[in-house]
Amino acid sequence: MRKILKSKNFISTFGTLQGERLKTTPKGFDAESKAIDLLRYKQFLVIRKFTDNEVLSDDFLNEANKTFKHMRPFFDYMSEVLTTDINGIEI
Repeated sequence: MRKILKSKNFISTFGTLQGERLKTTPKGFDAESKAIDLLRYKQFLVIRKFTDNEVLSDDFLNEANKTFKHMRPFFDYMSEVLTTDINGIEI
């Protein structure tokens, strides 16, 4: 997941992962975990805002398509994580 979040395409399109976060360590997790920053997220949002001018431009379809392509690695990763058990077996 970190590789995706640090990729050039992700950063240039979405900046950083967004979403509501816990202010404290989630119950059952070590506060010193290398993944504590991600474990605090209550939701994972990728957001790209477009201006009215961008939406109305002739190039908007290309920009929207590029945005979805840049979102795909994150979407694929989350789909795999949410549809398999801890052993990687499909639920």
